[in-house]
Amino acid sequence: MKAAFYEGNKTIRIGTFNQVEPKSGEVQIKVSHTGICGTDLHIYLGHMDKRVTFPQIMGHEMSGIVNAVGEGVTNFAIGDCVTVMPLDSCGECPACQAGHNHICHNLRFLGIETPGAFQNYWTVPSHTVLPLPEGLSLEHGALIEPLAVACHDVRIGEVQKGEYVVVLGGGPIGTLIALVAKEAGAEVLVSEINPFRLELLKELGINTINPKEKDIVEYVQRGTKGAGADVVFEVTSSAVGAEVMTALPRTRGRIVVVGIFSQPAKVDLHRFFWRELKLSGARVYERIDFEKAIELASFGKLPLDRIITETYPLEDLVKGFQQMEAGGKAMKILINCD
Repeated sequence: MKAAFYEGNKTIRIGTFNQVEPKSGEVQIKVSHTGICGTDLHIYLGHMDKRVTFPQIMGHEMSGIVNAVGEGVTNFAIGDCVTVMPLDSCGECPACQAGHNHICHNLRFLGIETPGAFQNYWTVPSHTVLPLPEGLSLEHGALIEPLAVACHDVRIGEVQKGEYVVVLGGGPIGTLIALVAKEAGAEVLVSEINPFRLELLKELGINTINPKEKDIVEYVQRGTKGAGADVVFEVTSSAVGAEVMTALPRTRGRIVVVGIFSQPAKVDLHRFFWRELKLSGARVYERIDFEKAIELASFGKLPLDRIITETYPLEDLVKGFQQMEAGGKAMKILINCD
């Protein structure tokens, strides 16, 4: 079979790879589609070389069909359409013992610490596999993982119907957060500077603002009659985002940090004191979020077709990374691994 191997220094080699037969408690999946995640891009750019093992097979946003099952696996059968929640926790650390397996102290992320889904056949622990409902396309199935991220973020933010929500950053995750929050009944504003993404968001019925052209604080103040936003999602991972996120919420408003900050950022702690703000981090997802994402996708409530910008064959994986790195007309790029 074929797989895409990252070998460092923006080098991807398409090569042959022996199928990994499923052992006890494992499932082998014939991979259909795999999305390129921002984490995959960071790996490709060399930012995570200390975390991966060379040559690394990346990829974790995927869909596929069960090809074989190991001993003891009774909840999946050959031919089932599935996706994977790519978290393998230890079950023993304080986080796991407290029921927070998704932020396990020893968490192994499939596709980073283990081989991932940019290959024809992927063998994974059966507890990471979730069924996809009949009628859901495998292209949309590959969007379940990032959609689960958005569902988790919106749940952490406790978004309610009628609330005013601001999303800082209109990339794939920010856009999905906006769509999930809107589906929950919130009024949503997305701050973004990429013209392609701004136009796409408008076409999806999401209110937008370009903070380079308009003062977002004044805009939110006018839109909420001086109260401020109920919930703010910081998805830019930028110093500017960390600084402005505290200026936007109402008294006792909520801020959810979704973006990953590699360095400590300047944050207005006085504003937290002055308005009694609540700050939450949101990391990956839990099973309940995957189930919610599958429900939203299967009911056709979200315009998932519009999120997919391009679909490339596995052999053209580098084209996908180059398009994402260019940062122009791209939202979500899928790789056809079949």
